[in-house]
Amino acid sequence: QVQLIESGGGLVQAGDSVRLSCASSGSSFSSYGIAWFRQAPGKEREFVAAVRATKTTHYADSLEGRFTISRDNVKNTAHLQMDTLKVEDTAVYYCAEGRPILSSVRDTNMYYYWGQGTQVMVSS
Repeated sequence: QVQLIESGGGLVQAGDSVRLSCASSGSSFSSYGIAWFRQAPGKEREFVAAVRATKTTHYADSLEGRFTISRDNVKNTAHLQMDTLKVEDTAVYYCAEGRPILSSVRDTNMYYYWGQGTQVMVSS
């Protein structure tokens, strides 16, 4: 059974930094791509960032420069470093595993396993 557990969310101030973690178990972690998605209240789930098994990274155009995704194949974990947080970053952040083809790395449907999410609330 594959399980993903996110952690690190909470209530923070605009301009702060937060590092989210995703702990994976039950999968051949190093062979999967990892992605972060987020969903704000009343909005659809959107792509945030992904790191492939090759360590290649991808970001939503609007977030690149503020967010950094990484993975540790020894610890079977992935992280999302979020800097200079804005109020509009408030959302539930989800970690996912999959084996997307390169052209579909941002596609929700390409990911097999999902965590339950961790809430990030940014106040002004």
